[in-house]
Amino acid sequence: MTIQNRWGDNVEKDGGGLLGPDGQPLSSSPQTPPEDVPQAGAEPQLDFFNYIASLGFQTMIFLGEMPNPVTNKTEKNLKQAKFLIDTLVILRDKTKGNLSKEEDDLLNGSIYELQLRYVDLSK
Repeated sequence: MTIQNRWGDNVEKDGGGLLGPDGQPLSSSPQTPPEDVPQAGAEPQLDFFNYIASLGFQTMIFLGEMPNPVTNKTEKNLKQAKFLIDTLVILRDKTKGNLSKEEDDLLNGSIYELQLRYVDLSK
């Protein structure tokens, strides 16, 4: 049976099968997604890069550089920002010699940029 999808393309439909959003028939056998493609609703990958980036984003929120994702308002909390910057410095000190070059560059660059912004805002 030939049908037309919403873009005007002719599509062959097998008897009683379901059509996907692209107008193509869905497979009757479940397909397993590739392992390396993140799935919707999947847990974010926990690694050093994401952890440092998360602390950096939180610091930017407390510096008032980004809106709070919960309230969607820009708020400053320099005390909390300093605490997170100090946390990154402690992580740098405690992981010295155990990081890859990329991890070390990310951590040092994050600390440098956040400290500069903190000093500018605390004047």
